[in-house]
Amino acid sequence: MQDSAIDVIFLGDVIGKPGRQAVREIVKKLKFDFFIINGENLAGGIGITPKVAEEMFSCGVDVITTGNHVWKKKEILPYLNGERRILRPLNYPPEAPGSGFTVVRKGEKALCVINVEGRVFMNPLLCPFRTVSEFLEREKMDAPVIVDFHAEATSEKIAMGWFLDGKVSAVLGTHTHVQTADERILPGGTGYITDVGMTGPQDSVIGMEKNVIIERFLTQIPQKFSVGKENVEVQGVRVRIDPSTKKCLEIERLKVKLEL
Repeated sequence: MQDSAIDVIFLGDVIGKPGRQAVREIVKKLKFDFFIINGENLAGGIGITPKVAEEMFSCGVDVITTGNHVWKKKEILPYLNGERRILRPLNYPPEAPGSGFTVVRKGEKALCVINVEGRVFMNPLLCPFRTVSEFLEREKMDAPVIVDFHAEATSEKIAMGWFLDGKVSAVLGTHTHVQTADERILPGGTGYITDVGMTGPQDSVIGMEKNVIIERFLTQIPQKFSVGKENVEVQGVRVRIDPSTKKCLEIERLKVKLEL
């Protein structure tokens, strides 16, 4: 069955213009069936706008997941209601604009993508564990499911991986911008990584210009942040899924330096 496997590329938090440039370059070089990015920091390093979302869709991105920064640009709010390819976390109140999941199809291949946000050190949202579990029970998806778990605490992410093992094809952590080295296939067939990393300038402090951040730590005085520019790198994972069993066949970290 592996020859007909679904090949998914998922890139971690794409940061500002350098990150968008990196996406445009790497999408030309990789083979994939579906291409997903976390894009909550696409616009100037924080938030997302319709303009930058369209830029990503035009170059081959199929789905954009987000997180707690999705609300930072007010112009995105009405756009979320009309564009199902951008997700906000599923466990926000139902009155929030947008959707927390989508299903994309290409020929005979289909993929469900769910976006959910953690609560530890973050917002007091609906329980992400119960939210995903209830969704899966209610929707009975016929397509493989990938979950972007946008969370701060390593323990919460690992717990989600074990909680969903055998129920979804992959649980991919985002939010911390630091790629972890714990990619694996769990016993029930679910691919897992605590954090897929950051696509953007590595000579920075999680994407922001490093000297400004250092100055803030030294003085404790608020500073205007700006996106770093140097040493741009693509970080993420490649996930291969058996469409019949919906189990993960392979999960591989991506870490590619680019000359932009």
